[in-house]
Amino acid sequence: MGIASATSAEVGKSEPIITRLVNEDKKPFWKKPNLLYLYLMLFPTCMGIELTSGFDSQMINALQIVPSWVEYFGNPQGSLKGIIAAAYSLGAILSLPLIPRVNDRFGRRWSIFGGSIIMVTGALIQGFSVHVGMYIVARMILGFGIPTCIVSGSSLIGELAYPKERPVLTSLFNVSYFIGQIVAAAICFGTNDIKTDWAWRIPSLLQICPSLLQIVFVFFLPESPRWLITKDRTEEAQAILAKYHGETDGGAEFVAAEMAQMQTTIHIELEAAKKSWFHPFETAGMRRRLVITTMLGLFTQWSGNTLISYYLGDLLKLIGQTDSKYIQKINVSIACWSLFCGVVVSFMVIKIRRRVMYLMCTCSLLLCYIAWTISMERAQTAAAIGVPNQAANIAVLFFIYAYSPCYNMGYNALTYTYMVEVWPYAERSSGIAVFQFFGRLAGFFTTFVNPIGLKDVGWKYLISYCCWLAYEVVFVYFMFPETHGRTLEELAFIFEDKRLADEAVAAVKKVVNDDGFFEPSSDNKGAAAEVKEAVV
Repeated sequence: MGIASATSAEVGKSEPIITRLVNEDKKPFWKKPNLLYLYLMLFPTCMGIELTSGFDSQMINALQIVPSWVEYFGNPQGSLKGIIAAAYSLGAILSLPLIPRVNDRFGRRWSIFGGSIIMVTGALIQGFSVHVGMYIVARMILGFGIPTCIVSGSSLIGELAYPKERPVLTSLFNVSYFIGQIVAAAICFGTNDIKTDWAWRIPSLLQICPSLLQIVFVFFLPESPRWLITKDRTEEAQAILAKYHGETDGGAEFVAAEMAQMQTTIHIELEAAKKSWFHPFETAGMRRRLVITTMLGLFTQWSGNTLISYYLGDLLKLIGQTDSKYIQKINVSIACWSLFCGVVVSFMVIKIRRRVMYLMCTCSLLLCYIAWTISMERAQTAAAIGVPNQAANIAVLFFIYAYSPCYNMGYNALTYTYMVEVWPYAERSSGIAVFQFFGRLAGFFTTFVNPIGLKDVGWKYLISYCCWLAYEVVFVYFMFPETHGRTLEELAFIFEDKRLADEAVAAVKKVVNDDGFFEPSSDNKGAAAEVKEAVV
């Protein structure tokens, strides 16, 4: 597959009838009781899934500074320190081959429930560990459970949300990561002065909390209508859409059109998927999805973020900051700053196109890392000759903080929004699982290698990230398609023959034409005119 411009291969975008109808709906979600309830339930269940990942990264980061943790586990350094942090990603890698089958067989809710049970088990073992081997195994169990929840939760958000709010909700999915970071940083700061093992056991045990939220609340959510359609439970799917997407004038008719689009698109997808186990590799469109997904998985972990998430203490020690309380305060402040940046950027996804945001993200990350590398070199060179360079030290701290808005602009805000949009329903679980696999593989590698690199070559290690970030800019420019402003079904065949996309459009037009519900009204005059013109 040769390199083409990002837009030239987007041949299968369908006519955006549903999107135009959604845009005509001016009623906000908070005036729709059922939809408001749905969104409130999504937060402790699906949105809260990434709390566990954020909690874990910050906890391991912070516990490496806690004296009792360091003493209990024999002051781990180098490769042992790396494997303790990387065990979480290793466990995730081991579970990923099972996820698409589990997700598509048992549905989104039961998959979240099962993954949460596994994580509860891992957190309990982690908190009561008696040696470093047990601690590593516990973290592997935690990692084994998290991808199931992430794949199911991100899919469920995209498949339940009303099209108007879907991009923001899927973007906020990753933001809960920073809430987990803040909570973990605050807890570790609070237990830092405890002189016993409970200084690290308390945070380790409290990692159970996000999973308990999911276990308690997940069945207050409806199942994915798209999953129900694949199981020939169309009446249940229609009832869910009617309840949550039909709270507006002409809601019943809109739901009928939306249902027709879903059924037709999913039928076409499933027919294609049944042809071969290797369907995701057979067509140019699917291969391009795999390449984009693989690279995005690597980008989210190889862009330098794991240095800050897992080894902030080591970075600050390189510029002479060794006080554990000071480092804990920096931990908390960076987590709070990242949450603020993540929330702000998540609301930009409905205004700014996807490719623009990704290019802004990668370019700004590259510039930030180059400046950070130069500052770190100046700081370490000055420290080596015994004359600390305070200006360089402050610059290092500045660029650590500046990194957050740059990273959040693309790799946090758009990650799952983009994956849900790029992958059609029939392959969505597999696609997000592939993303998770390469993300976790990259995370395992970097969390293992980072402490070794920082220890052996110091500031020069940052140069490797500068080179990789330059590659990211080029890849995004040439390979990432634009998906902004479309429903999931309108994007299902973005890389395929437009004829397939037109089949789904025809199904919507048939419902519109046969039912005749798009007569001009105060709410849909504009959409009515466009749809009638399209039908004619």
